[in-house]
Amino acid sequence: MRDALASLTTRGRTFLAAGTTTVVCGLVLGQWVMTQLGLVAVLLPLGAAFFLSRSQHHLTLQRTVTPRLVVAGQSATVQLRLANDGKVPSGTLLLEEVVPYALGQRPRFVLEGVGRGWSRDLAYPVRSEVRGRHVVGPMTVRVTDPFGMVEMGRTFHSTTDLVATPRTVALTSGDPAQAWAGSGHSRPRSFSVGHAEDVTVREYQQGDDVRRVHWPSSARTDELMVRREEQPWQARTVVVLDTRTRAHRGRGSASSFETAVSAAASLAVHLAEQGHEVQVATATGLLPVTVVAATSSAHGHEVTDILEALAVVDVDSIESLDVSWLMSVPTGTQVAAVLGALDTTDHYALARLERHSRSPRALVLDVDAWTSTRRASGASAAETTLAGLSASGWRAALLGPGDDLDTVWKQVAR
Repeated sequence: MRDALASLTTRGRTFLAAGTTTVVCGLVLGQWVMTQLGLVAVLLPLGAAFFLSRSQHHLTLQRTVTPRLVVAGQSATVQLRLANDGKVPSGTLLLEEVVPYALGQRPRFVLEGVGRGWSRDLAYPVRSEVRGRHVVGPMTVRVTDPFGMVEMGRTFHSTTDLVATPRTVALTSGDPAQAWAGSGHSRPRSFSVGHAEDVTVREYQQGDDVRRVHWPSSARTDELMVRREEQPWQARTVVVLDTRTRAHRGRGSASSFETAVSAAASLAVHLAEQGHEVQVATATGLLPVTVVAATSSAHGHEVTDILEALAVVDVDSIESLDVSWLMSVPTGTQVAAVLGALDTTDHYALARLERHSRSPRALVLDVDAWTSTRRASGASAAETTLAGLSASGWRAALLGPGDDLDTVWKQVAR
């Protein structure tokens, strides 16, 4: 009852104050009718408070977000199922769902006739133009009486996540898995259609283990044939994303950093589709997600994991690129880097990446194009960086805010 009295609305407090004043005036003046009217005005908010305080509001809420994983700019639907498991009917329900600013305005609902065994399904759309993990909820419920005298609040503390992954660009360059062959570790080759002996033998090559000679096939073809039980190599690539604050310019979704994240996500998806085993490294180390070239269903699931990890990547205050993760990946692992502004302190890290990879690729963001700071004459800082990388054995190209990622990637993937 104390909570209910504390939840009196402005109308309820006005009735209570006006009724009390009327009762006092009626008693002083000896006007019984005035006193009765005052008592009615006082009892109305008190009665409403007593009713709501004794009502058993066993409200339950189930929330689902479909789909839970969307690309930034796509819409999702939040579905709510609200039920009253109590024995006493509730008054009017005022619902308000707490959503982040990035998902739009807070949805509000007004529900009436909430009786015993009542349930209702509600839905509303959400849309995030920026990547990230967004928390939907909690929901606040305000119960009011029919006269609007009392308004009691309740909160469902459950929340649901909605993940908006970076926007990706479909890349149409040639097959880099063939261009970058000879790196990584061997993986079993799956049988094709037909008899196993017809598709798992090949001609003997200098250096093949004699124990792998397949004698029945050799006798049939009159040439030494060996079992082809393994692929020669599995292409393996690490996509390096420069997440340092000092390496980027601009703010929000129009910053060079967001372009870099989108480019890294596009490269990861493209390389995985081309048969690479893909990992992503930021300025602070490897992300704990790996795409392993496997069945299409597992492959798709793992690519989604990388996109989900990139959805929450943020800039770091670290000054230098941490490439200590190179010790945990095989020598020859290819590198595809998305770099921001570089200086002389980055030469050591870039040299280590170049030595570890047979032919590293790099997309160098022309970060000055995201601001108005340009040199009056001479080569830009990004062009100087590009020339230095090319001289060190990198295949690199500049990427500006208006450039087509597919076109730029073709320059370094050939």
